[in-house]
Amino acid sequence: MKLLIVVNRDRFFLSHRKEIAIEALKRGWEVTIAAVDTGLMDQILAMGVNVAYLPMSRSGINPLKEFKTLLFLRRLYRKERPDIVHHVGMKAILIGTFAAYRNKKIGIVNAVCGLGSFYNNGRTGKVEAITIRALRFLHNQSNIICLFQNSDDRAFFLNNRIMKEHQARLIKGGSGIDLEVFHALDFPADDIVRIILPSRMIKEKGVFLFVQAAERLRDRFYGKAEFLLAGELDYGSISSISEQEILSVCDGTYVKWVGYIEDMRSMYASIHIVAFPSYYHEGLPRTLIEANAVGRPIVTFDSVGCRECVIDGYNGYVVPLLDVEALSERIAELISSSSLREEMGKHGRELAERVFSLKDVVDGHFRIYDEVAALAKKS
Repeated sequence: MKLLIVVNRDRFFLSHRKEIAIEALKRGWEVTIAAVDTGLMDQILAMGVNVAYLPMSRSGINPLKEFKTLLFLRRLYRKERPDIVHHVGMKAILIGTFAAYRNKKIGIVNAVCGLGSFYNNGRTGKVEAITIRALRFLHNQSNIICLFQNSDDRAFFLNNRIMKEHQARLIKGGSGIDLEVFHALDFPADDIVRIILPSRMIKEKGVFLFVQAAERLRDRFYGKAEFLLAGELDYGSISSISEQEILSVCDGTYVKWVGYIEDMRSMYASIHIVAFPSYYHEGLPRTLIEANAVGRPIVTFDSVGCRECVIDGYNGYVVPLLDVEALSERIAELISSSSLREEMGKHGRELAERVFSLKDVVDGHFRIYDEVAALAKKS
């Protein structure tokens, strides 16, 4: 079997899809990754995986660039002749499915890991309508299965008649988590309570809302709590935040930006609370899966993808969308009570063991691969 995974960046593959490729190699499959090179392709090659350097912009619409990507993928599919192509993300789905259109010998898995900037960046309704029509046209094929991480995205595709119900599959564990690597952690024993927002630094991830919540609590908790922004700048996003903008809202003591953290496991060991006020159209945020696995309580908005990771009052709090006052008050409750943090953290670990096991997620993908490969053979 030949598996080709198309994803926007090599970094995203390594953080979210690497284990699927590893399992495919164990099964004797040939695996190729097509991704934008950000300097990590050597790590993928070292795994024994083939790579194709994908010429694709992550955001924005430039017809000439998108056409170049389309031609690249069409040639790649003809050259590699994969049994299965796994498109990850909306842009890869649109261009990749177009490139494979009417090639019924390929089984296509389209993984919708959040609608993201397609419906969050202020584009007009006309652009959205064109996108939906294009998706509907492309999915009118018998050799396609759509994979969803949350029920909202599945409903969006079905309600807009993008696909048939028999083409939809829901894997609730998202990209999954290795529960042995991300094991339950003891809470730090020091007196300072640390609250973290682990995310790319883009507006829709709630970066400035997190800072607003911190400022609301400054008089009550200065010297007792620290608010940490942990994530890379993302100039490839339409909603990117500059370094100057980040530093302008941080004082370096109470509110800090610590940048990109390579080893989040070690970071969580020094953290008490994870706050994630995202209003981005998430799939299933990996940071919230990690927070559950290591046993940290979560405060998040009642937004797509986020609410799938938190049972309100059980392993954290789900607050109304964009309600900074409610966000700050729930954070304050957790800052003020170590016993509440302990209880919710324990519940988060239990939830991770039930829902987010990496093994279950990988096994689910291979059942879908087998299914779509069989559909392609029938076509």
